[in-house]
Amino acid sequence: MTTSTWTDSSTHEVLKKTFGFNDFRPGQKAPVDDLLAGHDVFCVMPTGAGKSLIYQVPALLLDGITIVISPLIALMQDQVSALQLLGVPAVSINSAQQYPDNITSWEALRSGSARLVYMAPERLMSENTLNDLKAMNISLFAIDEAHCISQWGPSFRPEYEMLTGLKTHFPEVPVVALTASADAATRHDIAEKLFSGKVRQYVAGFDRPNISLAVEPKLNWKTQMKNFVLARRGQSGIVYCLSRKKTEDAARALRDEGISAIAYHAGLDKQQRHENQLRFVKEPGIVMTATIAFGMGIDKPDVRFVFHTDLPSSMEAYYQEFGRAGRDGDPADAHMLYGLDDIRMRRMFIENDTSNDTSKRREHKRLDALLSYCEAPSCRRQTLLSYFGDDSDPCNNCDNCNNPVELVTGTREGQMVLSAMVRTGQRFGPAHIIDIVVGAKTAKIAQLRHDELPTYGVGAEHSKNQWRSIVRQMTAAGFIHLDIAEFGGLSVTEKGRLLLKGEISFEYRPEKLKPLRAARKAKPVIAEQPLADTDRSLLDRLKELRMQLAKARNVPAYVIFHDKTLRQIASHRPKTLDDLSQLHGIGEAKLKQFGKDFLELVRQFEA
Repeated sequence: MTTSTWTDSSTHEVLKKTFGFNDFRPGQKAPVDDLLAGHDVFCVMPTGAGKSLIYQVPALLLDGITIVISPLIALMQDQVSALQLLGVPAVSINSAQQYPDNITSWEALRSGSARLVYMAPERLMSENTLNDLKAMNISLFAIDEAHCISQWGPSFRPEYEMLTGLKTHFPEVPVVALTASADAATRHDIAEKLFSGKVRQYVAGFDRPNISLAVEPKLNWKTQMKNFVLARRGQSGIVYCLSRKKTEDAARALRDEGISAIAYHAGLDKQQRHENQLRFVKEPGIVMTATIAFGMGIDKPDVRFVFHTDLPSSMEAYYQEFGRAGRDGDPADAHMLYGLDDIRMRRMFIENDTSNDTSKRREHKRLDALLSYCEAPSCRRQTLLSYFGDDSDPCNNCDNCNNPVELVTGTREGQMVLSAMVRTGQRFGPAHIIDIVVGAKTAKIAQLRHDELPTYGVGAEHSKNQWRSIVRQMTAAGFIHLDIAEFGGLSVTEKGRLLLKGEISFEYRPEKLKPLRAARKAKPVIAEQPLADTDRSLLDRLKELRMQLAKARNVPAYVIFHDKTLRQIASHRPKTLDDLSQLHGIGEAKLKQFGKDFLELVRQFEA
């Protein structure tokens, strides 16, 4: 088939017959058309927007083989299994498979019986693989999680840099790079490295309106985490922690409360990580406590929350991490805790990195942007989207929109803190400075005679918690420098000196501290289309059947049908295969494999 013979009807026929969709989502069709015309394409689209269809549809229309480069071997088989259930001849070649299985995949490629093959970048760019592929008809390369190629991206992986030579080996084969998280610097870096700047770029909106955003000060992370998760008992979620030990502590604390929680970090052996990952993807209601080693490529649509016990590294990293929630479009929560020690740790990580000074300055600025998000007094979504160059009206789906807080003038409070810092030599941490300001009677203050300072006790009208909030906000706003050394000493910045002189002002957000109480009941997750009670009863039966079919095939339940499809079956009550084929996500292969089972269940339910 030549490019001139492709029409809208060709692409729509593949879309409907194979994937069961009546039309493309916004932002999908133009890059598909460009790839079919032989152009290189770079797509930045939010998680859940359907990036995979952008290369899967052309793969079924082009004559040759489409090679998909994926960063995680462990998840390739799930992706391949999902395509095979759709009737798409897909295989994977990776080091986790048995040697005979890889040989079988190569034979399928050589015979033309496979149309898509999934590989890791290091496997693809090996000399033997490149030589083998040059003897085949390669029609398209698709680079998933393309931000991994950029040193500015949130998950830079050195092996991805090998892909910069792809166009040298295959200059005539179109390449599509896809990612959900790339700010302007990362996008420019990817375009230059992969395409020498010559590529058709599509940047869709970054908004994930179904995800509620919230940030709160870290008081007792374990209690705050338990309260949050217990209020969402039975829901799948991810709890991100900064250290391996903390992931284990978090999982243990949740299990003690009766939550099905498992840990994931690089310290676990390979087999254990793989088993935990499979449990999370395939079982309902699992909470994964994890370091950032977990999550990339996870295609689980019903993750209802992402909870950060610690500050992420940047706005881009945070967007990528909380974006693993709510891929199905139903309501989800992104909740973050952060405190002064988080800022110190993140600054320390940047300074201890082996990168050059330019890179470190850039990372400090990116962290600054995330701190601004954390301390935003107005709509969080507006702050988040403006970082990526998007505009938004107030979202009414974040903590600041739902519980507005007015800034108050804090110039006097700011000067109290800065004065105490200067008078003690700018070498003490926040706890001691706050003790001085509130007039605490500690052994350290008495020993150092800091109770004789003019600033001792000048801020007694505020609680220690309020002062902690003020110091944190002053640090985030650039008035205070937090030393990244072990004791986190505070020093006055140039901006802080101007505040101390009264040449500029400071406003802060009064902290509305919540008591560490028992979990409250979470708002129920509302389905895309509210169902009647009888329909909901049928939906439960449909989910049971889906789980049986999934277990029999050793695939996640959503690979059989997504929740949206089951809700439509429950509300429409199809009576024939033709009725069923009109519903969302039911292509010809799935209709043939599962149609009769689901129709029979509907018939029995109505009998």
